[in-house]
Amino acid sequence: MPLTPTCPLPAGERAQLTATGIHIDRGGRTVLSGVDMTVTPLSRWGVVGENGRGKSTLLHILAGVLEPDAGTMHRIGTVGVAEQEMRATDGRTVADLIDVELSDARAALSALDLGTQRLADGRPGAAEEYAAALTAAEVTGAWDADRRVDLALENLGAITDRSRLLLELSVGQRYRVRLACLLGTTHDFLLLDEPTNHLDAAGLDFLTAELRSAQNGVVLVSHDRALLSDVATTMLDLDPSRDGMPRVYGGGFAGYQEGRRAERERWAAEHEQQQAEHARLTQDLSEAQNRLVAGWRPGKGTGKHQRATRAPALVRSVHRRRDDLEDHAVTMPPPPQRFRMPELPSRPGATLLGAEEVTVAGRLDRPVTAALVSGSRLVVTGVNGAGKSTLLAVLAGRIESTTGRVRTARTARVQLLTQESPRAGSRRARDVFAAHLGRLVSTGVLAENDAASLGSLGLLSSADAGKPLCELSMGQQRRLDLAMTLASRPHVLLLDEPTNHLSIALVDELTEALQATDAAVVLATHDRQLQRDVGSWDRLALKPGAAAAQFGRPAAHRGGRPARRRAQVREPDPGVARERPDQLPVALGDQAASSRR
Repeated sequence: MPLTPTCPLPAGERAQLTATGIHIDRGGRTVLSGVDMTVTPLSRWGVVGENGRGKSTLLHILAGVLEPDAGTMHRIGTVGVAEQEMRATDGRTVADLIDVELSDARAALSALDLGTQRLADGRPGAAEEYAAALTAAEVTGAWDADRRVDLALENLGAITDRSRLLLELSVGQRYRVRLACLLGTTHDFLLLDEPTNHLDAAGLDFLTAELRSAQNGVVLVSHDRALLSDVATTMLDLDPSRDGMPRVYGGGFAGYQEGRRAERERWAAEHEQQQAEHARLTQDLSEAQNRLVAGWRPGKGTGKHQRATRAPALVRSVHRRRDDLEDHAVTMPPPPQRFRMPELPSRPGATLLGAEEVTVAGRLDRPVTAALVSGSRLVVTGVNGAGKSTLLAVLAGRIESTTGRVRTARTARVQLLTQESPRAGSRRARDVFAAHLGRLVSTGVLAENDAASLGSLGLLSSADAGKPLCELSMGQQRRLDLAMTLASRPHVLLLDEPTNHLSIALVDELTEALQATDAAVVLATHDRQLQRDVGSWDRLALKPGAAAAQFGRPAAHRGGRPARRRAQVREPDPGVARERPDQLPVALGDQAASSRR
């Protein structure tokens, strides 16, 4: 048995991860081009870009599991990767996964034990072998590795029972276990793909603190604006630019926002100038062509000879202007897609959706009462396992409550965006969307002329809509989920972690649209920036075994719309004194609001 670990050891201060001129094509399309980055210990890179821009592909290249078509990669040190989704198809347990991630530490301790024995036996060279094994154990932090993983498991809200089968865990639970394992290692570099998607507030705080204090280099692919702001020191933007190349911004997330805004302004100004120059040259060419035709036209009487001698000069003028026009083509690519929220209906004076003393055994133990009207705004918060997804599923009629009841107004349309996308198949995105619309129309949920088309929403390009679901990125699949949720133009919109996998630009556009829509909106989210953006909404904070309502200030008057109605939410707690009646928001229509005043 070898006395030194077979796994590569962390390189410490010598570690470096350098990418130069990275280029890769997939399916006849350029995914990445011209990517240059150097990651060293203590550096914190944030990688952003629209869905499908190659962010996950870049992590695979940095990790060495994918070779680029062009460019070079130089790695010194160890790399740990947390991908967006971790599948489990065998009988492995949580302990097995931990053993894989801590294999270098396990190997170092085994080598040290054997070295100790050989040293005690007085074998030749035992002292050197023992010293090498001791160094490996120290570098990997072998003695403390399991404690570090256990600490991360607990603070991320992950499963701590190491005997649990991974197949028994949800996607989010498996991801938290994998993330905890990586945080417990001593890899020189951590490559994290959307690490906040399955974390609650406590887990987010822990992850942020760990990444800020870690001694390794970090490459963070994320749409979490709060995490990027707190952690990243350098930003790589993979979205299209004026010259089609990626952009690197210093100054962290704030520097990226400022630099990106200035870049877009210069881009727009250059495009406007190009269009103006193109229009002028087009006019010049048209005038030259007209003069050429007039110059060749035979005249009556005198002047014939003069017209004929002018022809070559006019031809040269036309050719010169045509060349100028071709040299000054508008090179700016079309602007990125922009999300367009369909107009959602309202029914003033009616309670669209009401829940009375609702519980679900083992998942939502304390009763919740709520009433939603058009324009209601409610944010549901709480740690993982508090029952947020369960409550939304009950309101949507997806699962039955154990006690209490849910009432939906006749013909009111209620739609739920679930936290995870269905398993991707081979059907094209536009066909899946069309089939969904067909079901809505055939079942009488929606009139055919009321449906929102896929193209009108600005969520998927025509090219992406024509792809099989299995070829779309997780963000693109999430865009399709959102499109199908909005297709029926719901009166009540229930959104479970809607920002998962979505780009920063789309999240901003969606947030703005949710603030303005006439529909009732219930939002369950751990997204810290989104919670700040909807700080004026009513709040329902769920806890395992209990729930407590907290209410924000009324929303301000926006865009000529009347101030929204408050959601009525009530969760009785016999041990807590009830608020005074004048502190409880009521949203049961104009009559109820008037009587309260």
